[in-house]
Amino acid sequence: MKSSIAITGTGAVSPAGWGSPSLLAAMQAGLSLSKSEMVRELDGRKITTPVLRVPADASAAPKFPRLRRTSPISKFAAAAAMEALGQDRRTRSQNGELRIGVIFTLTNGCVNYSNRFFGEVLNDPAVASPILFPETVFNAPSSHLSAMIGSNAPNDTLVGDSTGFFTGIDLAVEWILRGDVDGCLVVAAEEIDWLSAEGLSLYSRNYLPSEGAAAIYLEPGQTDVLLHHLPDPVSLSNQDRAAASLEIRRHLGKLPSDTLLVDGTTGVNRFDRAEQSAWSDWQGLRWSPRQILGEAMGASSALQVVAAIEAIKAGISDHAAIVSTGANQQAAGMRIGR
Repeated sequence: MKSSIAITGTGAVSPAGWGSPSLLAAMQAGLSLSKSEMVRELDGRKITTPVLRVPADASAAPKFPRLRRTSPISKFAAAAAMEALGQDRRTRSQNGELRIGVIFTLTNGCVNYSNRFFGEVLNDPAVASPILFPETVFNAPSSHLSAMIGSNAPNDTLVGDSTGFFTGIDLAVEWILRGDVDGCLVVAAEEIDWLSAEGLSLYSRNYLPSEGAAAIYLEPGQTDVLLHHLPDPVSLSNQDRAAASLEIRRHLGKLPSDTLLVDGTTGVNRFDRAEQSAWSDWQGLRWSPRQILGEAMGASSALQVVAAIEAIKAGISDHAAIVSTGANQQAAGMRIGR
């Protein structure tokens, strides 16, 4: 990198609760979270799927007119992003004093409103609500975020597997180094829906679908937590997941002995095998957020990153390596530290 990039803000919404402190507390406790059940009827029988939901808290989401009719994914994203940004930067952005870019990454997107809208279309197209349609598109949450902070800076939405957050960080660094923005919010979020939850069960009955959001704020500087190394991701298009995981480890380079490894394992052995093999000799401190928070798909890697940052801020370690091997796109990783 041509100049230092600092991570000066974090935000999180997860089954552990609203806010980054709740995420850190869950990781330190290492305990399973309370599950709930998603139930739907099909041909007279009930289909039940265990899930991890974000705790209901009407006061937790930021108040903003455009959020009145949004689905959970936008509310999760807004809460995480505003926590990462802080009131001072939000005010400066609204006053035109700070150019803040927004990059949003996701896998499934606004599935709740898509379900509602297309359900109405199939039932009776004449009464399908056009109010719902804008909330079905992938870039709806990122649009709300830029509106909330009054930003005219670049805004982009990236659709990919669970490693997309690393690509979002890479794009944010490019914008900052090129001078397109003064700082950049990188946000990922997902919401629970029966289709995505049951879809995960087709891969393994042991998957525990979840939801939530995570955000970081990046800007030039030498304070707080620094982004030390962000290697190019390794595509899964021409090699298997195990080889890609091992290559990412090589790209991360030699890690200090006190490094905290935050991996992408889920507790489902046949999907974890690639990362477990790549890091089989690791003897240091290790966290596996998805084994506590569930599989939040596009938000999972983002929650890993925020957990690692919060660990450094709390003095648990001065260095962290975050790695994740996606389902069908790429393996990715990064190093951060003091």
